[in-house]
Amino acid sequence: MEGYLLWNAEIEEARRDARRFTDELPWLTTTQREDVERVYAADRAEASRRMLVRVSARATELRGEYSRRYLRLRARCVTAVVVCVSTAGGACTVVTYLAR
Repeated sequence: MEGYLLWNAEIEEARRDARRFTDELPWLTTTQREDVERVYAADRAEASRRMLVRVSARATELRGEYSRRYLRLRARCVTAVVVCVSTAGGACTVVTYLAR
């Protein structure tokens, strides 16, 4: 839902910018003004769509990269805990054996 609302806001912003642009061109006829606004808004919407596709692709790429890093870090932490617990257990066994 949020994406839909954001996209509609982007389209409306493109239309407002197109109107502002044609306001700077007072010599245009009404038909020309409408055509320029339509083309300007469509061009802006296409540029926005391309940008969103790039951002989405990059976000997917980063998600995969960070997931792989997280899995490696988790494996290292588990390994470190296992080594520490084994070392502590071995030390306790040695101390118990020597204390007898």
